[in-house]
Amino acid sequence: MAKELPLRSEVDNEYKWVLEDIYPTDNDWEKDFEKVREMIGKLDVYRGNLVSSSNNLYEGIELIMEIREILERLYAYSHMRFDEDTSNQKYQALNLRAQTLATEIASATSFMVPEIITLSKEKVEEYLAENDKLKLYAHLLDDILREKDHYLSEREEKLLAMAGELAEGPENIYSVFSDAELVFPTIIDEEGNEVRVTHGRYIDFLTSKDRRVRKDAFTAMYGKHGEFINTFATTLNTQVKAHIFYARARNYNSALEAALSSDNIPVSVYTNLIDTVKENLDAMHKYVSLRKEVLELDELHMYDLYVPLVKELDLKIPYSQAKEKVLRGLKPLGEEYLKILEGGFNGGWIDVYENKGKRSGAYSSSCYGTHPYVLLNYTDNLDNMFTLAHEMGHALHTYYSDNNQPYVYSNYKIFLAEVASTLNEILLLHHLLENTDDILEKKYLINHYLEQFRGTVFRQTMFAEFEKIIHETAEAGQPLTADLLNEIYHRLNVEYYGPDIVVDEEIDLEWARIPHFYYNFYVYKYATGFSAATTLANKILEEGEPAVRRYLEFLKSGNADYPLNILEKAGVDMSSPDPIKTAIDSFRDFLNRFEELL
Repeated sequence: MAKELPLRSEVDNEYKWVLEDIYPTDNDWEKDFEKVREMIGKLDVYRGNLVSSSNNLYEGIELIMEIREILERLYAYSHMRFDEDTSNQKYQALNLRAQTLATEIASATSFMVPEIITLSKEKVEEYLAENDKLKLYAHLLDDILREKDHYLSEREEKLLAMAGELAEGPENIYSVFSDAELVFPTIIDEEGNEVRVTHGRYIDFLTSKDRRVRKDAFTAMYGKHGEFINTFATTLNTQVKAHIFYARARNYNSALEAALSSDNIPVSVYTNLIDTVKENLDAMHKYVSLRKEVLELDELHMYDLYVPLVKELDLKIPYSQAKEKVLRGLKPLGEEYLKILEGGFNGGWIDVYENKGKRSGAYSSSCYGTHPYVLLNYTDNLDNMFTLAHEMGHALHTYYSDNNQPYVYSNYKIFLAEVASTLNEILLLHHLLENTDDILEKKYLINHYLEQFRGTVFRQTMFAEFEKIIHETAEAGQPLTADLLNEIYHRLNVEYYGPDIVVDEEIDLEWARIPHFYYNFYVYKYATGFSAATTLANKILEEGEPAVRRYLEFLKSGNADYPLNILEKAGVDMSSPDPIKTAIDSFRDFLNRFEELL
């Protein structure tokens, strides 16, 4: 008989997060919900008068931030309660109420930015000089005013806001069609069972040791996309046009510039990433060639890219042991970091094991004023130990930020989000490699890193270049037909993967499977984050305490400065190609070590 997952009530409390640290009872949640609804009414005093005096400006922003802070608590509690057991309708309703409240608050506070941008820089400086309390919001005001030239009149802003739902149409249509309505064929698995290909199972099929299964899944996936490829092309073309519409309406030079502007990232950082990776594609080509050699294949195909080069280690790592190994692996970060990490392990931060109805996957979540939280679905293996290190990297970044910044600057930008999590994984990897003599384990660990690097740096950069090309093509007035998109995508695959792989014609359709192409130049942040983390990890291992001190300051900075400035203070200049080169040098080093172990 198949073993059933335990009910939530059957899981030992030792392995559950303590959401009571946010709200002791649901009734306390209700009190805050009512409190914040009352506070919304107080905004009327400032609407139309926000910038009439320095005092009004300060008090208005304070009220808005207080409302947002309480909303963040309400949302965090409700979504994590719901994620504990997604069949629990009580918490599903609570979560929906929090989402509805968020929409209401966004509408009620929407006057803030349009009113602030009516101020001149001189007027802001005058207000800051006369009101000491307002100085807390100096960076926020600077961040708003630097985009002053890209805001329009109140009537035009209202029209753009009204067009917002239309602009979300392509992504929504894509999501429904791809996730809900696209039904893939069945294939025969390794055991001879007929199994349907799904988005969720696809990568599992591509890691199969049975090459026939890999090929069948690959053909099934892209054969089905091929049947509707003109629909996918039209949807993506419309999404790209929406990005261009907003960029032109707001007087940006390009859709790319507009997308990067919110993080104050110059276009040169994006182009630097692509140029530097392309100058070093010989490293990727060498890895592809090695993959062909290790798998002993006459021809390496695109469906052979995910199968592990090393047979899976039957390495049982219970949760208690994983915590110990992560603590030892992160020892270079110093006693203070380890003490906080250990406190998180034992202080109700983590929801460890799967239970019936629990949300799948792993994440870190938080709200200002309480400790961070981590959701896991832990099983006793190496990959899950790396997931623990990764998510606790996010959690400690949040902990340091929340404890060293006021609410307004506590949420660090997405551009910085993957640095702390990836750095933890890199330090853990170095520790594990140094502390094993088992050749198979070393090969498995290095294979884990090489695959992570291929997927995060090389592949995401290829995606980033594809996004750049299709937006520039559309900006030049050329429609993005299915044939053109296939042609661009094929050429990039040939360039990035090199001469030792057969670039199957099915892969030309992969762009239709990637939801990130609807996210408006998002994917490059994976590659820059990984590169920054590699540089910082190397500095910590080489320099010790001075590098750790700079890194902890990075964690404490939250959003109190622009992302590039925060990274530069930590010792990483993302405006230069150096961090990308450093990361690729690490990849080359691990590749050489893997070859030596063969």
